[in-house]
Amino acid sequence: MLRPVEPEDAATLAAILAEPEVSRWWGRYDVERVRSELIGGGHSEVFVIEVDDQVVGSVQYFEEPAPGYRHASIDLFIHPEWHGKGLGTDAVRTVARHLIHDRGHHRLAIDPAVTNEKAIRAYQRVGFKPVGVMRSYERGPDGEWHDCLLMDLLAADLH
Repeated sequence: MLRPVEPEDAATLAAILAEPEVSRWWGRYDVERVRSELIGGGHSEVFVIEVDDQVVGSVQYFEEPAPGYRHASIDLFIHPEWHGKGLGTDAVRTVARHLIHDRGHHRLAIDPAVTNEKAIRAYQRVGFKPVGVMRSYERGPDGEWHDCLLMDLLAADLH
């Protein structure tokens, strides 16, 4: 289940983000950073992913407001104990459907690290297609610049 993130989720999300398999992609988040960036600020809509009333991750989207470039982008993280169970694919598919059918987007983007093969496979199952490598796109937790794979999905591509 997806539900809007709430202030009470900060400690749980910070603990998930501290897991080595998550922090290698997301970097360091403490409770205050979760509160300021994922719960209280920014231009993203953030949801928690729940399984049997347990928070196991988060998915968020950002909408480009300029009419000539109108699209949305998606990002997510899931506790490693829940990797490989289809939750990421399901969460991304659910958000993609919402963005296309309810919010009127014709195109969505997602940009995993080129080395994040699990994420790339999950996004491909939803219908995202590789567009190209964005060289030295994001600074990783190690302080170095890393390449990311730009992937997009047109409304007709959604599986």
